[in-house]
Amino acid sequence: MPEQRVYPIAEAIKMAHDLELDLVEISESAVPPVCKIIDYQKYVYQQKKKAKEMKANASKQELKELRFGPQTDEHDFQFKLNHAKEFLKDGDKVKAFVYFKGRSIVFSEQGEKLLLRFALELEEFGKAEKMPLLEGKRMSMIIAPIKKK
Repeated sequence: MPEQRVYPIAEAIKMAHDLELDLVEISESAVPPVCKIIDYQKYVYQQKKKAKEMKANASKQELKELRFGPQTDEHDFQFKLNHAKEFLKDGDKVKAFVYFKGRSIVFSEQGEKLLLRFALELEEFGKAEKMPLLEGKRMSMIIAPIKKK
């Protein structure tokens, strides 16, 4: 490869032609313009490959749902709590909801207490994005993972 210095355009084109490579303008706003002698097809391929790799490594966040009843037992609560911890560790959001069937809607306070306790237990793994909200026969809340630095 030729050393880095200023060449006249004709000489730079001749050097690229002799090496069977391309003369590519890197920065046109610089004075004089910055050019590089490279294999342009290989350069384009590497750029596409790098973009594809970055897209693959981008974090994909899913919304996982956990369903409770207003009278959920302690064992079931702990079981679902452990699942939620795993989901949050993996970087997924958790939507916990209490489903009220028939007349169980009268236990809406119990459902709210259950969800608040759930959020409190998960405090070190995620924070409540949305507080418990009753929508029809469902009371739900969303917990987002805490970003690790």
